[in-house]
Amino acid sequence: MAKLPTRRTFLHLTAGAVATLVVSRGSWALDYPTRPVRVIVGLAAGGPTDVTARIMAQWLSEHMNQQFIVENRTGAGGSLATEVVINASPDGYTLLFSGPNVTIGACLYRRLSKTLEELAPVSGVMRFPNLLVVTPSLPVKTVTELIDYAKANPGKLAMASSGVGASPHLSGEFFKFLTKIDMVHVPYRGSAAVYPDLISGKVHVFFDNLGSPVMEMVRAGKLRPLGVTTAQRWASLPDIPAIAETVPGYEIELSYGMFAPRNTPPEIIAVLNKEINIALVDPKIVTRFLQDGGVPMRMPLDEFAKFLAADKAKWQKIIDFAGIQAE
Repeated sequence: MAKLPTRRTFLHLTAGAVATLVVSRGSWALDYPTRPVRVIVGLAAGGPTDVTARIMAQWLSEHMNQQFIVENRTGAGGSLATEVVINASPDGYTLLFSGPNVTIGACLYRRLSKTLEELAPVSGVMRFPNLLVVTPSLPVKTVTELIDYAKANPGKLAMASSGVGASPHLSGEFFKFLTKIDMVHVPYRGSAAVYPDLISGKVHVFFDNLGSPVMEMVRAGKLRPLGVTTAQRWASLPDIPAIAETVPGYEIELSYGMFAPRNTPPEIIAVLNKEINIALVDPKIVTRFLQDGGVPMRMPLDEFAKFLAADKAKWQKIIDFAGIQAE
């Protein structure tokens, strides 16, 4: 008959097994990633969210020895992509790169009200404003002239957006509410789809994320910039006024960030947070962000989580203030 282990032997065996598990899990995290990683973007290819996601994905691919592959899942202002990641396996191989649609969706769509509880924050990436631009054929050169023109021509201006519930939509609706003007909302599937119609004059007004391609269009003289959405002028565009200089109380500042499904191992999240924060001091990344009008958003995990909670409260206030409802 086999001899039963003593209590001391049993405790030694148990401790050894636990240590093995800890080491194995730690090794798993240190080895991450061992296969390609999907980075889901909720807006169309070619828009500023997509462009920034691809910049980061390329850097991570080059520095983490695995491909980070951007995948566009459009619809519902980016909320469909959020749901894809929420429902993905929490193993670090499906990530969400998102603008403010994560916190907007939590305010605007009932099914996403617990989004911040169902996603694990990974890292902030970039801060930036939206830029109010108009088609060159519109006879306005300032925010005041736009407001006056809209009041003289109620319902005749078409305000484009990159999708219902996206930040360009909410930026425009907030502007309409504070100025008491009437513009017709025309949603598109992503920012890139807006530009041919905006340049030709089929639509007239657009509040897009500051970055590519809106700055390329402005520099080429294809669009006319009227104002930034932040409370003060943006450092990289000192000659463009803040909308708040004309419309008191108007303020919207945006951000990009990376997220993972809830219950993703904290060791993997820590690896990603560390690598992204290293990227955000890489001179090439910093220069590219500045060229696109943004600034790096480096912060520890706990600070990023607090930022997201405050951002959600801001969007809820704007949505309630302007009476915006999901369509």
